[in-house]
Amino acid sequence: MDATGASADLDPEEFRRLGHAVVDWIADHRAGLEALPVRADVEPGWVRERLPAALPEDPAPLDALLSVVDDVVVPASTHWQHPRFFAYFPANASLHSLLGDMLSGGLGAQGMLWSTSPAATEVEQVLLDGLATALGLDPGFTFAGGGGGSIQDSASSAALVALLAALHRAEPGWRERGVTGTERVYVTAETHSSLAKAARVAGLGARALRTVEPVPGSRAMSPQALAAAVAEDVAAGLVPVLVCPTVGTTGTGAVDPVRAIAEVARPHGVWVHVDAAWAGVAALAPEFRHLLDGVELVDSFCTDAHKWMLTAFDASLLWVREADALPAALSITPEYLRNAASESGAVVDYRDWQVPLGRRFRAFKLWTVLHGVGLSGLRAHIRGHVALAAGLAERVRADPAFELAAEPSLALVCLRVVTGAGPDADDDASRELLERVNASGEAFLTHTVVGGRYVIRVAIGAVTTGPEHVDQLWEQLRAEAERVRQRYAA
Repeated sequence: MDATGASADLDPEEFRRLGHAVVDWIADHRAGLEALPVRADVEPGWVRERLPAALPEDPAPLDALLSVVDDVVVPASTHWQHPRFFAYFPANASLHSLLGDMLSGGLGAQGMLWSTSPAATEVEQVLLDGLATALGLDPGFTFAGGGGGSIQDSASSAALVALLAALHRAEPGWRERGVTGTERVYVTAETHSSLAKAARVAGLGARALRTVEPVPGSRAMSPQALAAAVAEDVAAGLVPVLVCPTVGTTGTGAVDPVRAIAEVARPHGVWVHVDAAWAGVAALAPEFRHLLDGVELVDSFCTDAHKWMLTAFDASLLWVREADALPAALSITPEYLRNAASESGAVVDYRDWQVPLGRRFRAFKLWTVLHGVGLSGLRAHIRGHVALAAGLAERVRADPAFELAAEPSLALVCLRVVTGAGPDADDDASRELLERVNASGEAFLTHTVVGGRYVIRVAIGAVTTGPEHVDQLWEQLRAEAERVRQRYAA
């Protein structure tokens, strides 16, 4: 209520009218997205200069806000849903999932406890159990099997809570006294930076990270090198806490040998957390399930629904083998959170499975995706992108102006320009080609460095990307490569 006694909120009929306008705007935006540049062509401060410095004192019509969205927000946006977005791993904000987000927001639930929203908790449990089965995970990751899953905001948060659970198992007194400085976490040079951040947030610091060498001639973690590192640390009185094998690294899509790593970790009680943020969902298709070989031996497994599973950010799926592992490390229960259901032990309180207390009804958008497209639709989505990447890789192999910098990994293709003038010239030419493509606005690519060499990444995965968009990218790559290679011609 305001000072006059009037509600500050919309009445349902006014909401209906304005809601139709917003839905129409979203539909029109998505329909016309392909005609827009993929990436914004603005300088720092461009948006701020076009927004009023003072906040509005009085109400204004929605039309005025949508006008600002059209004139300021859209031109200054990188369009992640654009069919020629090939830069980072995808962010699949399908329209199905947007409907789920609207329903979630409409309910306005705060699902921190079972008692604060039984539906939010139990829908999530049902979905995560069902997806564990659909991915071919061991039944031990389901609630019925003694484990369970939760929806985190990101794989970064999943890594952090897994690390905290690992610390609790390795050193149960850490909750009272903190870390000792003897803890060790094992990663590779290609492990996502979220693991380094998790170690920092947990108070371990960079000294706790130990980078394990790869298998010779690859980018995958060497189990033999891991065994040597763990043995050396144990002999020195250090505490091996967690090892993080990756299924589908960000740089090149490399896959660590999970089974062999888990077998090295088991005798020492080291927690094994699998980061499969991008590639894990591919296991919905049985032909890609080999990527998860050995996951039945690990303690936790994470994959992102918001990357390649048609679900709008944020929705990262985390499973643990022991349902009490996260609550044991994270639960703090002040009097105001006590209630009969929680005290009974018969329910899951997801606030104990994450760092924040509050949580949204994230499961709703995942539910609407599964309801709208089914597992068969998700498999077709993934298979289509893998096929497009395979076709692009064949074109790269057949063209002397390019070479593959790594074997394709699912829907990721890594390539570089070949000038004939040596590695340094190839790197310079590849860098220039990427800059030219991105500056055009016709597509958006990113790069990585492999073995000191500059590499162009093409990550196929946007919701509407089809063969014609990959064809357009390839023609642009060929044309730009011809231009940059001319300078290195004999």
